[in-house]
Amino acid sequence: PVKLEEKRGDVGGWPSFVLICRNYMGNMDMNEIDHFMPILMKREEDAEMTPLVSRGSTHFLWIKHSNLYLVAMTRKNANAALVYSFLYKIVQVFKEYFKELEEESIRDNFVTVYELMDEVMDFGFPQTTESKILQEYITQQGHKLEVGAPRPPATVTNAVSWRSEGIKYRKNEVFMDVIESVNLLVSANGSVLRSEIVGSIKLKVVLSGMPELRLGLNDKVLFEITGREKSKTVELEDVKFHQCVRLSRFENDRTISFIPPDGESELMSYRLNTTVKPLIWIESVIERFSHSRVEIKVKARSQFKSRSTANNVSIMVPVPSDADSPKFKTSTGSAKWVPEKNVVQWNIKSFPGGKEYVMRAHFGLPSVESDEMEAKRPITVNFEIPYFTVSGIQVRYLKIIEKSGYQALPWVRYITQSGGEVIRHWNKTHLNTHTHTHTHTHPRLVAHLELAS
Repeated sequence: PVKLEEKRGDVGGWPSFVLICRNYMGNMDMNEIDHFMPILMKREEDAEMTPLVSRGSTHFLWIKHSNLYLVAMTRKNANAALVYSFLYKIVQVFKEYFKELEEESIRDNFVTVYELMDEVMDFGFPQTTESKILQEYITQQGHKLEVGAPRPPATVTNAVSWRSEGIKYRKNEVFMDVIESVNLLVSANGSVLRSEIVGSIKLKVVLSGMPELRLGLNDKVLFEITGREKSKTVELEDVKFHQCVRLSRFENDRTISFIPPDGESELMSYRLNTTVKPLIWIESVIERFSHSRVEIKVKARSQFKSRSTANNVSIMVPVPSDADSPKFKTSTGSAKWVPEKNVVQWNIKSFPGGKEYVMRAHFGLPSVESDEMEAKRPITVNFEIPYFTVSGIQVRYLKIIEKSGYQALPWVRYITQSGGEVIRHWNKTHLNTHTHTHTHTHPRLVAHLELAS
C-alpha cells in the first residue's frame, strides 16, 4: 500500500493523519500505518533516523516532501531501490499535475489523485508513470469530458509507453545537452585530494512520428571492442539510462539506441573518477590589524589556454559578520559587499585564459575581539567557458531514423558546472595586537560549451 500522510505540529507532540491511501494487493492491514509516525518520532529522538523502519513483519519505506510523508508498506522482501524510485516518481507526477504537492492540492484534487494512483501501479507492479501520457486520459476537468466511454491511449498498452503516437511537427529537431558537475576536495596546500565528474545527457525532442535515435560517444569500452584504443576516450562509470534505452543492445555492442520521449527528458547519467585541475585558481590572504580592521587580498588566476575566455565570473569571499565600512580596489571588474550573506562579491564579465587579477577589500572591525574568524567558510567561484569541456566526452554521432524518412537537425551542447567542492584551510594563528595572516585557496568552475552539428 502507498499512503500520503501529513505531519502537523501540536503542543502535545506531532500528530498525523492519512490524507489518501491505496492498497494495491489487498494483503495488508491498513491500520498498520497508525504505528508509522510513533516509530519515526522515536527514531528521531534517538538520532537513529533511517529511510526504512519496521514493526514486526511490516516494513515502512518512506520519503518526505514538504509536510507530507509518502509511505509504502510491504511484508515482502521488496526491491527497496524500486520502491523509492516509485515514490519519487509519484512526487514528480503530482507536481506536474498540481504544480505543488501539499495538503491543499491533494484535497482540491482528491478524485484525480485516486485516478493517478490507480494508473501508476497495478497489483504491486509500477505501470505508467510518464505524466505526459497520463495527462492524455486523466485530467483535472473530468466532468467536462464528452459523454461516452473513451478508450485509453494506445501508449498505455504499447511497448513504448513513454511516447504517444501521431506526434507531428513542422520542423524536426533534437537538442542534446551534455551536462557535467565537477566535485573537488582540495587540501590547505592546494593539492587535489579527490575529484570526480558527475554527468548527465538531457534531451529536448521535437520529432514527428515514432523515430529511433542512435547515439555514439567516445566510450573507452566501445573503442577497445572495435580496436581503436589510441583514440581519445572516456571511461564511464555508474551509467544509468532512461527506460527508453535498449539495454540489451548497449550490453552487446555499447550502442545507445532508443525511441525518445517527446519533449524534455534525461537520457542517461554517469560518473568519471578522474583528476581535475581547477580552471580558475583562487588564493586569499586575510590580515587582521589590532582588532580594529581587516584586509583581504584575493588573487584569481585562470589555468586554461589563452584562446578560451571565462564569462560572467562571480567570486564570493566570506568576511567576518561584525565587519563594517567596506572599501574595495580591483584590477578588473567590480566588487560589492553583501552584508546579508557576510560576503564580498567580485564580478568579472570576461576572464581570458592565462590571466591573473587581484581584488583588495578593507573592513573596519569592532574593538572587542571576536572568538573566531569567519574566514573558514570557503570561497566560491562561478563562471562559464564557451567551447570547452572538462572530461573530454564527445558525441561522435546522433542518428535519427524514422520510417517517413524526414530530415531532422541534431544540436549538441556541452556544459560543465561547479558541483560540491570542499577546500581545507590553513590553521589560523592566535590573534593579538600584532598583525597575523592566514591563507586559503578555493577553486570552483562552471564551464559552458555550445556545439551545433
